[in-house]
Amino acid sequence: MLGLLLQTVKKIIDANSKTIFPDFKEILRYKDLFLTLSWRDFRVRYAQTTVGFLWAFIQPVVTLLILSLVFKTFANVQTGEIPHLLFTISGLSVWTYFSFVMSNSGNSIIQSQGMIKKIYFPRLIVPLSKAVVGLIDFGITLIILIVLMIYYGVVPSTNIWMAPIFIAIGMIAALGVGVWLSALTVRFRDFQHIVPFMVQLGLYITPVAYPVTEASDRLGTTAMAFYYLNPMAGVVQGFRWSIFGGTPPGNMMYISFGVVFIIFITGLIYFKKVEDQMADFV
Repeated sequence: MLGLLLQTVKKIIDANSKTIFPDFKEILRYKDLFLTLSWRDFRVRYAQTTVGFLWAFIQPVVTLLILSLVFKTFANVQTGEIPHLLFTISGLSVWTYFSFVMSNSGNSIIQSQGMIKKIYFPRLIVPLSKAVVGLIDFGITLIILIVLMIYYGVVPSTNIWMAPIFIAIGMIAALGVGVWLSALTVRFRDFQHIVPFMVQLGLYITPVAYPVTEASDRLGTTAMAFYYLNPMAGVVQGFRWSIFGGTPPGNMMYISFGVVFIIFITGLIYFKKVEDQMADFV
């Protein structure tokens, strides 16, 4: 079915059309291909594994326990009235989605080189399909978060209505970084080795398992401004505040949000710039 679909897809070329952004109307016309690629990625991810879909639960649980062991037991990080496991899973939920898209988008164009060399379709569909699959992991971590909130008897704060806003910003951050990496990896294969390191480093420089006050006490005001250049620093802090309340995030959070939208816009522009050459590079 996919082969038949791809054979019927044709590119309409307009030599006078010069845009700096991808054509989103064209992407909508290829929505069936987009959904097919997303479903394929989901099926392949857990194919031929012993426990199958259970891996989607095992991975965040193991990561949660390791972070709790490192930061709570060894580093003795204090999270106030919020139990450390609950504090950590709230940050891990949005970080899990971001890291998944970052990890899988980088090689997405290279992995799809067979299709890219043979037929035309909007290349942006490839990294976007990875972003859809990442929603599964995000949903599972949210389930774990809810279960732990029930276990500890924690009631969501009155700020919970803002949680979707921070989730949306986190998704935009993931898409922006994913689009950048998918385009860069095509031309510079070194990013295949750099991205795993970026994911590991990002987990520790993002306030997933420790409060921002811990970093603030050690870095100072000026260094904290650079700290918030991490796009997920403000997202994680804001999402956690929307769930548990407490002291509102400071103005430095908006530095992260600014970086998110800069990454997203420039990522689309760069992807559009190299899109027509991808078949040659792969």
